[in-house]
Amino acid sequence: MEETCDIYDAYDSNTSPSWEDHQPEHLENLEEVEALRRKIKYYFMNPCEKYHARGRKPWKLLLQIVKIGIITIQLVSFGLSNQMVVEFKEENLMTFRHLFLKDYVDVDKEMYAIYRQADVYDHIEYIITQFGLLHNNTVGNHEYEKNGTVYTPLRLCQEFYRNGSIYPGSETFEIDAHVDSECLDIHPMDTTSPKDIFQHFKVHFKRLLSVKIVFVLKAINLQTVRHRELPDCYDFTVFITFDNEAHSGRIAVQLENDVEIKECRDWKVTGAGRFLELAEDITYLLLQMIHSYFPSAGKSIYLTVVFDCLIIVTCVVSLALCTRSVIKGIKLMLEYSRFCGRCCGKEVPWSDKLDFVSGWYILIIVSDTLTITGSILKIEIQTKVLTSYDVCSIFLGLGTMFVWIGVIRYMGYFRKYNILLLTLRAAFPNVIRFICCAGIIYLSYCFCGWIVLGPYHEKFRSLNTVSECLFSLINGDDMFPTFKNMQQKNNLVWIFSRVYLYTFVSLFIYMILSLFITIITDTYDTIKHQQQSGNPTSDLQKFLSVCTDLPKSGVYRLKKSKSCLINCCINR
Repeated sequence: MEETCDIYDAYDSNTSPSWEDHQPEHLENLEEVEALRRKIKYYFMNPCEKYHARGRKPWKLLLQIVKIGIITIQLVSFGLSNQMVVEFKEENLMTFRHLFLKDYVDVDKEMYAIYRQADVYDHIEYIITQFGLLHNNTVGNHEYEKNGTVYTPLRLCQEFYRNGSIYPGSETFEIDAHVDSECLDIHPMDTTSPKDIFQHFKVHFKRLLSVKIVFVLKAINLQTVRHRELPDCYDFTVFITFDNEAHSGRIAVQLENDVEIKECRDWKVTGAGRFLELAEDITYLLLQMIHSYFPSAGKSIYLTVVFDCLIIVTCVVSLALCTRSVIKGIKLMLEYSRFCGRCCGKEVPWSDKLDFVSGWYILIIVSDTLTITGSILKIEIQTKVLTSYDVCSIFLGLGTMFVWIGVIRYMGYFRKYNILLLTLRAAFPNVIRFICCAGIIYLSYCFCGWIVLGPYHEKFRSLNTVSECLFSLINGDDMFPTFKNMQQKNNLVWIFSRVYLYTFVSLFIYMILSLFITIITDTYDTIKHQQQSGNPTSDLQKFLSVCTDLPKSGVYRLKKSKSCLINCCINR
């Protein structure tokens, strides 16, 4: 078997070795080497070549095509449903701000603030009054939350330092940093005047940290009926905060809410067409099977649950097939490594080893895992076990993105499209090294800009905004406003800002970005030259180039035996 090692030496000297010149002493060894070579070459064939070689149907390819279609349909369906949920939550948040915040206008919410003690009491009184007049004011279907037969009250709380004596005129103070709180519950049907309430609730302005008002409102999202979906019931926990932690004379007022989505206890939809009636009939047949897994499920189980289950089954099959292919590739890699070590006394380089582990299969495995997880979460959302649309969106979005990226694998079978994949693969290590070096310079500019320009420029107030601003400058976006909005209160800092911005733009746009493009361009030219020359560039390619058998030659077909059916199933 020593003669097989000459194959590599022959290619190193740019001569095409003849297999007859390296005939092993034993014919069975030659057959073993040829069998290994054909096995590896068959592994790297595309689905069309494998069909001609062994008549193997391209099941994985067909499955991926079907999977792309159904997963995209699932994503679009979930996206439309999620869009209605997001719109309903955002519109309710805006409604609450207009209902409960005095003189609120649709501007930047960070600009809404009060500056006088009387205004604090006026705003609190306004909120309490509007809460009691909810039924008369709202144009929506909002309602108070009930605990049994009693309405849940509005809770008014203030947080303040336990003790404190502050004298700015004499520049002295004494403060106890422990935080105390006072709370007061106000029921919506309470006839007590807000003026009387303030007799028992005095705001300690000198020590005040915050005033918080919390209440719960309920609503039903009826817009889903028009889209042939059953409405959900929403619990909005509204938080109104008067923030005085800075003690600067400006109390910022913010209104936010937490949303809990629940299944409505009882519902009846008429005039919505045959769809909901059919969904209810089929759901009743599936209810007994699904109810054991989802105890909260009821009439609102949709046909989409069955569709999601179909996607899960499809992804599980795809996951199993791709995992089997990865395992088969690892086994071939180990077999090839043992052959090289035994016959040639050389270790297979990692670049050749990684060729056996297809990154596309790994990508499909990750995609299937994400899609299965997202589909399970989607089923739980539809059955009202979970209400976290964001987590489900991340899983389904990433899964669909990876599925579509996986299509590029089949585009790579065409020679003109394959050069893009080869360029990305070859340039990736150099690009990562280049980004690491450029990233260090980028971080240095971020830290410097944050500490020096932060007090004078809005875009440099935090590390996050600094990074976003500098990244926009690299792309040539928002460049003039960044220069213009720099405050000129300090001449030294203003001059520094000009030097800072000019050097950053010049360094990254004219030098670093150009070098980055050059790396990819050089890699593209190298790959293009290799494709034109047609010479094998790796030891593995040299080993396989000796085998000139075409897929249609018939030498790749498995030998028939009594257990042919079992062997065919295993090899497929």
